[in-house]
Amino acid sequence: MRQAGLVAGAAVLALLAAGAISYAVAGDEGTDRTPSADSADAGFARDMAVHHQQAVEMSYLVRDRTDDEEVRQLAYDIAQTQANQRGMMLGWLDLWELPKVSADPPMTWMGMGDAASGEDGALMPGMATDAEMERLGTLEGKQAEVFYLQLMTDHHKGGVHMAQGCVHACEVRVEKRLARGMVEAQESEIGLMTEMLRERGAAPRP
Repeated sequence: MRQAGLVAGAAVLALLAAGAISYAVAGDEGTDRTPSADSADAGFARDMAVHHQQAVEMSYLVRDRTDDEEVRQLAYDIAQTQANQRGMMLGWLDLWELPKVSADPPMTWMGMGDAASGEDGALMPGMATDAEMERLGTLEGKQAEVFYLQLMTDHHKGGVHMAQGCVHACEVRVEKRLARGMVEAQESEIGLMTEMLRERGAAPRP
């Protein structure tokens, strides 16, 4: 439960930071130029919004499949944090008057349009396939916990890679700060989930 409490505290800090970022858009960061539709800023916002949405769905799935309070708290914190961040990114696209979908393949803004196969619903690195999401919805108890932690570890690794891409390529200062925060938070959660898997006699997938 100590670990769950730490995660909950981190989630609160993340939400407070999100509020500060939202304020910055209307305040001192408002002088940043509006990005183009094919920019890294727009591409990251579009792709990460999709990436986050699956993490939210995955987290609510496992909360219905286990009574373990540590896993349920982690799943709730991830769902709330990523839903909040997703709303911010979609809001920026509205503010910039840019489309929320693109005809280009995901990850094109990173020069990786050919890398995302979209096989069975896995549109971007780290994303679960449709079959994996369906399987998660059939498991219960420890099996659900382990599979969720493995899927979310993969998901976070893909998310960290994307966020690092934005840190290097995005130009809107407030978005770069959000991406940097994502890297730090998700790398921390990867460490936590690895320990939670170990406690359950399992490990991240190779």
